[in-house]
Amino acid sequence: MPVSSRVYTETDVEAFFDQTLNNYLSFWDSRGALHTGYFAGEGDHDYQAAQQRTSDMLAADAGIDESSYVLDVGCGCGNFLIHLAENFGCRGEGLDLSEERIRFAQKLAGDNPQIQFRHASATQMPYEPDRFTHVVSQDALCLVPDKERSHTEIFRVLRPGGVFAFSDFLQPKEAISERARKHVYDRVRWNGGYSLVGYQAALEVAGFEILLARNLGNHLKQTYRVLGKTAQERSQTASEDAAREWMLAFAASCKEIQVAIDDREFGWGMIVARKPASARS
Repeated sequence: MPVSSRVYTETDVEAFFDQTLNNYLSFWDSRGALHTGYFAGEGDHDYQAAQQRTSDMLAADAGIDESSYVLDVGCGCGNFLIHLAENFGCRGEGLDLSEERIRFAQKLAGDNPQIQFRHASATQMPYEPDRFTHVVSQDALCLVPDKERSHTEIFRVLRPGGVFAFSDFLQPKEAISERARKHVYDRVRWNGGYSLVGYQAALEVAGFEILLARNLGNHLKQTYRVLGKTAQERSQTASEDAAREWMLAFAASCKEIQVAIDDREFGWGMIVARKPASARS
């Protein structure tokens, strides 16, 4: 049952991420790296290093190497796939619902012949069955309104024996406060999601075998602690009123988001699953 104030559609999600791209680029990272970080501890405030650590952990868990053919679902600005291609020599494709972010990803990748990006939905992928050795995603699949359909599509495009490795936001409990609804769910057009256990069960229904699952809520809280402090600091030197207001509003939301994490209304985890070698798409 959706916990947001309304039921968001793919059109709503696409419009939000198209419209907010420049805000995120000007604040989080000019290259578009917009993922949750894996921090060394509460004393670690290096967001860039932390989000890179997340990418490296997912790549290692997935077992990606130069023989891999990777699909990044909800690839956003393309950073993760570009990182994989440059550091592991794999081929890959990135898919995202936001046309503006796909344009940015294409520019960022330049003439790299190993990768390409497409504007498309995770619920209707433009790929033939059994195409990819790996499907990856970072903090994006929760925003798909029809989650079961996206799981079916991911299963379809993976080769038998292929690996699905991803991080995603979680809804650890059903009852959500108005504060969490405003600052966590409605803020990014998120209808609601799974607990870590519920996520694994949903993937098993789609045919996947679960290889590992990690609850990483403490890293999620540190991400918003660091980003909130950064937004507050940068607001003091923002040259435009609109940018300053956006940063101050985001900093305020970061405080509320941390409360929601403590109250188990918002979480983050990683899951690695496999399509059985005997499976048919």
